[in-house]
Amino acid sequence: MYHIIEKNQLSEIIGSLPAVVTTNPRTGLMFISSFPPRECGIATYTTDLIQAIEEKFNESFEISIVPVEASHEHLQYERTPRYILDTSDTGSYINLADNINKANNVQVVSVQHEFGLFKEQEEMFGIFLNLLKKDVIITFHTVLPNPDEKLKLQIKQIAEACKRIIVMTNHSANILMKDYGIEPEKIKIIQHGTHLLPAKDKDELKEKYKVPNRRVLSTFGLLGPGKNIETTLHALPTIIKQNPDVIFLIIGKTHPSIVKNEGEQYREHLKSIIKTLEIEEHVLLVDQYLPIENLLEYLLLTDIYLFTSNDRHQAVSGTFSYAISSGCPIISTPIPHVREVLKEDMGVIIDFEAFTQLADAANNILENTDIQEWLGLNSLQKMVCTSWQNSAIAHANIFKIKDKNKIIRYSLPQVNLDHIERMTTDFGMIQFAKTSTPDLSSGYTLDDNARALVALSQHFELYRDVSDLRLIGIYLNFIGHCLQENGKFLNYMDSEKAFTSQNAEVNLDDSNGRAAWALGHVVSLKNILPNTYTQQADDILEKALPMLQQICSTRALSFTIKGLHLQNNKINLPILSKLADRLVAMYETEAEDSWLWFEKYLTYGNSAIPEALLCAYISTQDPIYKEIAKSSFDFLLSKIFVNDRIHVISNKGWAHKGICQNPTLGGEQPIDITYTILALNKFEKIFPQEKYALQIKQAFDWFLGKNHLNQIVYNPVTGGCYDGIEEEYINLNQGAESTVSYLLARLTLEKLDIK
Repeated sequence: MYHIIEKNQLSEIIGSLPAVVTTNPRTGLMFISSFPPRECGIATYTTDLIQAIEEKFNESFEISIVPVEASHEHLQYERTPRYILDTSDTGSYINLADNINKANNVQVVSVQHEFGLFKEQEEMFGIFLNLLKKDVIITFHTVLPNPDEKLKLQIKQIAEACKRIIVMTNHSANILMKDYGIEPEKIKIIQHGTHLLPAKDKDELKEKYKVPNRRVLSTFGLLGPGKNIETTLHALPTIIKQNPDVIFLIIGKTHPSIVKNEGEQYREHLKSIIKTLEIEEHVLLVDQYLPIENLLEYLLLTDIYLFTSNDRHQAVSGTFSYAISSGCPIISTPIPHVREVLKEDMGVIIDFEAFTQLADAANNILENTDIQEWLGLNSLQKMVCTSWQNSAIAHANIFKIKDKNKIIRYSLPQVNLDHIERMTTDFGMIQFAKTSTPDLSSGYTLDDNARALVALSQHFELYRDVSDLRLIGIYLNFIGHCLQENGKFLNYMDSEKAFTSQNAEVNLDDSNGRAAWALGHVVSLKNILPNTYTQQADDILEKALPMLQQICSTRALSFTIKGLHLQNNKINLPILSKLADRLVAMYETEAEDSWLWFEKYLTYGNSAIPEALLCAYISTQDPIYKEIAKSSFDFLLSKIFVNDRIHVISNKGWAHKGICQNPTLGGEQPIDITYTILALNKFEKIFPQEKYALQIKQAFDWFLGKNHLNQIVYNPVTGGCYDGIEEEYINLNQGAESTVSYLLARLTLEKLDIK
């Protein structure tokens, strides 16, 4: 293991190394690790982490890599290495430390540690860490329990050379604290990153990979005796007897180090067992090191994932992490990582090498599809926090260790309409989704289709994408379908396109106001949209106008005012003024020195109200509208922006006039973030000297992870947006309201050219 170096032994070497000068505005972040094409879990882990950090924080970090390899390897890397650490060469460690210390644009060094990586020069690794004058963050992929005194001192020396230690489980953190005496404040737990699932159909994937109409059991990873595949093979005859359509996929090449020392003995051993048990028709060996896209597809088509490691002390398993986040039930042996993560509502833990237990558990799950779905959804819900995007956020907050006040800039995802397309039928936009799968049984609403009409009209305005016109036509026709003979709109429609009884049970004023907003938006684009669309929208709005004038509820008034402002019909200006005057009257009734608002409470969609008054000012130039718009909006912003972070009024606890209460965590919804961004955009145009432009980006970052959970709300893989943030978790369903809300916010930033 590592040689213990006394501090006085290093003084001469360290004293001769140059001082560090930082000039780069981005944090220079250097990763020392194995990298592809080396086929190992740490190489994959580091590559995935770097990609996630660059995608989320490209303007905040400048990343370079230092691959570790033995002198005989000479691998070719996709990314040009800054340096290469020859782990078998003593001088390479000293030279690398010297080069890093001289590099003005490197401030943080992230070392991915596994004992085997540095085994050829263990003493020099300890010296190397002590030579570095930069902030060192070390990630322990393995933490050995019950160390002898020598190992304990060696790990403590590593800890002393590092600013932070990252481990992936509570179990590993506890070992470091109890067995090694590492101070708790130095340790940070970040679970192994996982990939967000693409929105793909399981049956179609089974066809693609030639396992149609089969129930799929699978395991993956570099093959070796430690995976103990024999446990599953011996369980298969019992499983097949009860479920003859089962097939077991063994996915992955043999571990390179095993091939080097033993050849393919283990794989041939497995083939021999398969033949002896006469289960050849039920086992498929996929002898490939798969790209992540294909691996995720295999996991998506899997009905039960099997993890049968017999390594009692395995600290963490990347394959287990990927599998448990894939939305299928897990049957696993009880390594520490599994015992910590896999709860009974996510899968089944069996004893080591207990093939009878495995067979019983698999048969119990396979015979009940409801249990399969329940276990899978629970796994998705509990593991989404481990996505690589969320792992990047957690790491970024550690990597700014030298300057805790450093602002990390979130990169904007590309505009993506994939989930909008999935949620839209030829009739309209479906209301809800089960995770990323549209739930047609939830039916349709005017609310969702009105917001979608605004969003797709904005998308067309920006990109002139003719494919948008089909969606615009669908949403516009839906609104027309909801208009009744009396000039009112109905809101709720079932999957059979019939209006539901809910329309008689719920106040529909807000829905009518949103329809007016959407129609006015289409009319405002008459210079670029087909005349048939803009004329249709204008006709519908005019037919609804007599009933819209009777609206008195605050938000319904606001949406209607926005629609009339966008329609820009001088004949309707008196109507717009009449509606705006109602908002003014509400404000004058309720406003006090400490409560500059229209009602006795702040609830949902608050930002739309001052925005509407500002629209009224733009249309009429009446200064009272401008004055009240600004005073009320600034009051609202003072309630929802704290320390450059937005926390909209929660539906778990509205804010009430005269009552002092702490902000409630949870119950934050994307639509409120979006209404705030839309209002900030409008106010920035009228009051450019204010800080509204800055707050637009701060508010949008809520979707990207700048919220109380430090987790993403927008899913960049599906193009959908999660339905909201609760106190301790994200609501993973990606329904119409949340997804369209995100798109409206994202298009606002795109139009403003905010990066």
